[in-house]
Amino acid sequence: MKKWLILVFLAGGIFIFFNRNEERVLNTANPVSVRVLDGDFSILLRNVRAKTVGDALTEAGIVIAPHDLTFPEGEARILAGTTIRIVRSHEFRVSIDGGERIFWNEAPSLEEALIWEGIHLGEDDIVKPERIARPSLQTRISVIRVEVREETKEVGIPFETKVEEDDTLSWRKKRVVQKGEKGIKMSVYRVAYHDGREVSRKLLRTETTKAPEAERVVQGTLVQVGKSHRGAASWYAYTGTLAAANPWLPKGSYVRVTNLDNGKSVIVVINDRGPFAPGRIIDLDKVAFERIASLGAGVINVKMEEITN
Repeated sequence: MKKWLILVFLAGGIFIFFNRNEERVLNTANPVSVRVLDGDFSILLRNVRAKTVGDALTEAGIVIAPHDLTFPEGEARILAGTTIRIVRSHEFRVSIDGGERIFWNEAPSLEEALIWEGIHLGEDDIVKPERIARPSLQTRISVIRVEVREETKEVGIPFETKVEEDDTLSWRKKRVVQKGEKGIKMSVYRVAYHDGREVSRKLLRTETTKAPEAERVVQGTLVQVGKSHRGAASWYAYTGTLAAANPWLPKGSYVRVTNLDNGKSVIVVINDRGPFAPGRIIDLDKVAFERIASLGAGVINVKMEEITN
C-alpha cells in the first residue's frame, strides 16, 4: 500500500513539473521575433509573448477583416522564427448582364477575381477598369458583353426601263412588252453589339446573286391635231404639273404648245381659266413653261394646237 502511494505521488509531481515548464517556455520565458508579410509590406515583430498567430497580430495592432486570410491560421501556435502571411480579401461590385454581383476574394487582378467567381469573359468583352488592374479595398467593375458577328442582308436591285417609241401608236398609249424583274444583291456586314445593342456596322463585301432584267416599254408618239392658234403664252405657279389655263377650251382637253422661237414643244392639259390679257392665248404652269423656255423670258410667242386623239 505504501509503495503504491509513493508511486502516485512521484507521477503527479513529474506531470506538474513538465506542464508548468511548457507554459513557461511558450508564454513568458522566451519571447520570440515574428515576421509578418502583409501584401507588399514586411513587418518584424520583436518580443512577441502571445501564444497564437491571432493574438500576436492583435497585440501588434494589425487588423484582420472577416474575409482576410492568415497563414498559419489564427489559432496556430507561435514559435521562434514564425512567418505570418496575410492575404487581404477585396470586395467586388460587378455590373454585368443587366444586374450587379457582389463578392469577396483574394485575386491579385480584376480578371482573376471574375474567373474565381465563375464569371466567364469573352475575348472581346470590355472590362472597366482594365482586366490586369489590381483590386482596391472596394472595387467596382463594369463588364460590357461584346458580340461581333457577320450578318447577311438581301437587297433588291432596281431594274431599268427601256422605252421604245412607236409613231403608229397614240401618244397617250404605253405598252409593256417585257416586264422588268428586280435583281438581288447580298451584302455581308461585320456587326458589333454591346450588351445586345448595335454599336457599329461595317460592310465587308457585296455579291450580286441575281442580275436585274430591264423592262421594255413601247410609248406611242402619234399626235393628231385639229385647230391651230397663235398668240402669246405666259406662266404661273398653280399645280406644278404639265397643265395650263385657257379662256375657251374645255377643261380636260389637251393641246400641244410650240415655242416659235426655238421649236420646242410640250403637251399640256387644260385645267384652269385664263389668261385674260390681250393677245395671250394660254397661261402655262411653271413646270410646262420650263420645258420650252426659261422662266426669265416671261412671255413667249407660241403655236397652240388642239389634240384630237
